[in-house]
Amino acid sequence: MDWSSKLDITRQGLRNLNKTIPDTAKAFGALGKTVRENGVLDFKQKEFVALGIAVAMRCDDCIGLHIEALIKAEATREEVSDVLAMSIQMGGGPSMMYAARALTCYDELTGG
Repeated sequence: MDWSSKLDITRQGLRNLNKTIPDTAKAFGALGKTVRENGVLDFKQKEFVALGIAVAMRCDDCIGLHIEALIKAEATREEVSDVLAMSIQMGGGPSMMYAARALTCYDELTGG
């Protein structure tokens, strides 16, 4: 799987959905902005939480978006791997499979 292409497809699908349900999309966007900008955790910490949930919930699209955000936040491979280990502990075998996908995504998007 090519993660850059997957992210493009994900964004196109979201744009299509947002056009169809603009009020819901706007409200969801406002929720996301509020969560990212408020509270005691910094952006990178919040993205680590989101990645852990994405792996445990088995959402490839979410994994791609949150890995991309973590790369922009300068998360290291070791930090991402530590989050993936916790995700596996919480989600068991299926989360292990999605953790492997997440690490592949990180490696592809960073050229690692």
